[in-house]
Amino acid sequence: MIESKILLMFFTTSILLALSPGPDNLFVMTQSAQHGRKAGLLITLGLCTGLLFHTAAVTFGLAAIFKASAAAFTLLKFAGAGYLLYLAWQAFRAGAVGGPTAVVEKIGAAGLYRRGIIMNISNPKVSIFFLAFLPQFADPARGSLSWQLAQLGGVFIVATIIVFSLVSILAGTLGEHFRQSAFAQKVLNRAAAAIFAGLAIKLALAQR
Repeated sequence: MIESKILLMFFTTSILLALSPGPDNLFVMTQSAQHGRKAGLLITLGLCTGLLFHTAAVTFGLAAIFKASAAAFTLLKFAGAGYLLYLAWQAFRAGAVGGPTAVVEKIGAAGLYRRGIIMNISNPKVSIFFLAFLPQFADPARGSLSWQLAQLGGVFIVATIIVFSLVSILAGTLGEHFRQSAFAQKVLNRAAAAIFAGLAIKLALAQR
């Protein structure tokens, strides 16, 4: 069992990492501003579900495959980059959607949730980050390493949900002002497309 002071230190570190600029929180911020708070919260849940995959990958050693295998890493990162380019194209072509709930109704809660999962799972650097980060707070002397890694992954997910939910609410609230104007909404959609394209390029150029 991990000591409470170590869990608190890990939780604090995780909060700070979730607050630091990165592809996932930028994705949440953009989608929330573009489509509303509910869309951002659904995507946040999807992203955090994807973190369950990365936690399992580290716990069972799968992350080592992405670190050791150039082919596996390249395949997954290009799949993620392709998906981001698809979202960029959708955002670029989008017009005024008629209100913050329109996209949620059009894509559906399941679709937005799935969008978050795909975004997170298709980034192999998250697994590699977990592989480097989580074991620093685990100790074989405290018992099963797998159980400790699973605990740490769970704490990281809780921290991420807290931070990303706040980002969703804030960005969604600010975005409401843009969604009142068809022109402003078009500008917001173009900005979202540019951000998604930039994230796709960054992911495609990522090294192990």
